[in-house]
Amino acid sequence: MADVPFFKVVVFINALIPLGLLLWDLYFKRVGPNPLDFATKTTGMLTLIFLSLTVAVTPLRKIFGINSLVKVRRMLGLFAFFYGTLHLLTYVWFDRQFNLISVVQDVAKRPFILFGMTAFVLMVPLAITSTNKMVKRLGGKRWAILHRLVYLSAIAGVVHFWMLVKSDVRLPLTFGFIVLFLLGYRLLAKYAPASQPNAGLFPRE
Repeated sequence: MADVPFFKVVVFINALIPLGLLLWDLYFKRVGPNPLDFATKTTGMLTLIFLSLTVAVTPLRKIFGINSLVKVRRMLGLFAFFYGTLHLLTYVWFDRQFNLISVVQDVAKRPFILFGMTAFVLMVPLAITSTNKMVKRLGGKRWAILHRLVYLSAIAGVVHFWMLVKSDVRLPLTFGFIVLFLLGYRLLAKYAPASQPNAGLFPRE
């Protein structure tokens, strides 16, 4: 990964491929009897995938020593926000017809919508502060603290998914295990005493 700009282009193109496939399937009506449901579930799944990839960057970088991964972490986070926005848009546009009062009532009435909305709202400040200019304005330490919200967003997203599927919860539980494992790694990396034998595996930041 010596050529980081090229690697960024590769990640960018591959992150857009799922959207291209979704639009292709929608255009050629290969999405089953309910296109809205298919688009909503697909964009929601992609949001969780990119959230998981975002929080996986630091553990993978430290375990395998691939420091160049940090160069694409912000891009992965922005794609999580991008697909989260599409996911929300399919709901607000096609399901609620931009009736914001209906959206608020739905959030209050259905807990899984509340968790989904929470996951999205937590991503908003992360997207807004994703530029180098905002990093400088906030300061590196405050910026890093703010961007830990990505874990809360991922957890809320997993709960949203789990409450939505109702019966077969294997996939949301898989996402939940991945997110909790990555969060656990970060906590161990931060708080494990440096004198312990496994301090090399969980170095302090």
